[in-house]
Amino acid sequence: MSEETREDIGAYVRRVALASREASRGLRAASGAQRNRALVEAARLLHERRAAIKAANAVDYGAAERGGLAAAMLDRLLLTDARIDDMVRGVREISAMEDPVGAVEGVRRPDGFLLEKVRVPIGVVAIIYESRPNVTADAACLCLKSGNACILRSGKEAMESGKAITAAITEAVALAGLPAASVQYIERTEHQGVTELVRQSGIVDLVVPRGGEALIRRVVEDATVPVIKHFKGVCHLYVDRAADLAMALEVVENSKMQKVGVCNTLESLLVHADVAAGFLPRIASRLERVELRGCERTRRFVPRAKAATEEDYAREYLDYILSVKVVDSLEEAASRIERYGSQHTDGIITQDSRAAEAFVAAVDSAVVTVNASTRLADGGVFGLGAEIGISTDKLHARGPMGVRELTSYKWVVRGDGTLRR
Repeated sequence: MSEETREDIGAYVRRVALASREASRGLRAASGAQRNRALVEAARLLHERRAAIKAANAVDYGAAERGGLAAAMLDRLLLTDARIDDMVRGVREISAMEDPVGAVEGVRRPDGFLLEKVRVPIGVVAIIYESRPNVTADAACLCLKSGNACILRSGKEAMESGKAITAAITEAVALAGLPAASVQYIERTEHQGVTELVRQSGIVDLVVPRGGEALIRRVVEDATVPVIKHFKGVCHLYVDRAADLAMALEVVENSKMQKVGVCNTLESLLVHADVAAGFLPRIASRLERVELRGCERTRRFVPRAKAATEEDYAREYLDYILSVKVVDSLEEAASRIERYGSQHTDGIITQDSRAAEAFVAAVDSAVVTVNASTRLADGGVFGLGAEIGISTDKLHARGPMGVRELTSYKWVVRGDGTLRR
């Protein structure tokens, strides 16, 4: 299409949104069996078309590599056979989950009527994300399972991968007899397209941005549609004075090193002063690849650590960098998490059950871990099949969002000529 005949980006996005709105009506009427058939077919087609998906991903990866995309982001972009296997497995797990749509909580009121609280789809969900092509499959299939139409908008660095994945899913939608626009993919990369999408009030019901802080803040600032979000994942672990240090070494290493470019990786380590001398040199040797940025006491025990600034303690690095602080009490640790954290995932390592419960009560985060890796904060790990995102909001949904979190509810009143007296 020439520039002269190219559709205005605002008109394009509105056309896509209106098609999704219409599709959402058909999805509401579809049976759970019909939606599950779409998911089963999607898993089959994703498996069968892995060569085409990998070829599209190679185009994205090569362009991103030439463009100087950071190593952690390149890792998120790459689709290997193992990652495609995980994608397929996730879709199959979603299909096998209990259908949330139509679930009823009922109670008979003293006035004589039956009151039902019925789970229903949200409607049209827009998902805006950056360099993780697997989000395309996770988001589309979670929305199908929960009866929502979805609009997918990936970053330009994952555009070809997303197209290939969406092509398989939209064919599965057709095979199941669901509306063609149940899953749509924005194939244009203009930044204005994101602004147009998040301003489709009355057509789009919910926006879920997944990506860096800059993307999410921009979406929130531009949106007139409700947004579920987390700005960043500044995840903490506190090694208590009563910690099993052997356990702490394993948990801290896994939290930081298992995958550094994701929102639930460890970004700030707090260590009680009573165990700092015995723990910090040992964890520093375990984290040999990691640049440590610490307080004066940290640097006394780990000479290679750089001096940390205030800004370092509030940063989401998504890289082989870790801030470290020696603290004098659990209360100080909780206070620092309140000040520098992002209410995403924060944890304690301790053998003192009272300390553990005090930490759980004091730390106001979407996920709080006790003697466990921050990397466990994940929809798949939590048994949600996959996640459409992690919310640090406190209304509607918090933490990893699966199929239930993609539903709302309506009240149904069943009477027999029942009147209010």
